[in-house]
Amino acid sequence: MQQYYDKIIRGTAAEDNRMILQFLKSKIGSKFHFLNYYKEIPVPYDATLLSVENEMAEFELHEYQAKVINLDRKALIFCPEGSTVKEDILGEAFYINSSKKKVILCKFEYAKIRSDMRRFVRVIIDRPIEGELLLEDDLLKASVKDISLGGALMSLLSIDGLELGLDISMSIRLPDLSNRTIVTVNVAATVVKLMSEAPPYTCIVEFHPNKQSQQHISYYVNQRQVEIIKELKDLAA
Repeated sequence: MQQYYDKIIRGTAAEDNRMILQFLKSKIGSKFHFLNYYKEIPVPYDATLLSVENEMAEFELHEYQAKVINLDRKALIFCPEGSTVKEDILGEAFYINSSKKKVILCKFEYAKIRSDMRRFVRVIIDRPIEGELLLEDDLLKASVKDISLGGALMSLLSIDGLELGLDISMSIRLPDLSNRTIVTVNVAATVVKLMSEAPPYTCIVEFHPNKQSQQHISYYVNQRQVEIIKELKDLAA
């Protein structure tokens, strides 16, 4: 969850926690906007602050939010407009009951939520998608792990010939989740990050889609997003 926020330290951990609790005590009965992520899909719902006791705050919130907090064991809370606290808040889960739509948070910290860090919805892929990177003198097999309209993260056994900033052509075998067919999508891309010192290597590319490839990728992402939301709905409490 660390990737979604920057930690802000104003005093000691105990001082920051105490100041946040004092602020929350003045807001009992108010609504706060929570944010978590499930398989890269944002889960944002409002929650009502019910009480603040024994350095803990109890909230009533959406069932889906409770389910994801149960996985993350943390929750991000946006700074309310016009409040005396200007930073966002990170809380650690002490108690969660998704069926009762209740969560108790503790060990609060200041944070800056990075909800604007992505221009496109990104989805994690449960079953790896086959891809090929077409280089000038070679062809590299890839396994796509997550994808958005803006790019993809892939796993490769070889990165020979790849370098940062390299423009490449890619083909991706995107499944159509509605009828179990496969569509091969060709898209131009640029290598923006290479990670790992030994195979499997991780490569991140930025897409430069044309109208046709944009339509295919967008359609798949939307299908996968619906699939992930259904998974969240069916997730055990």
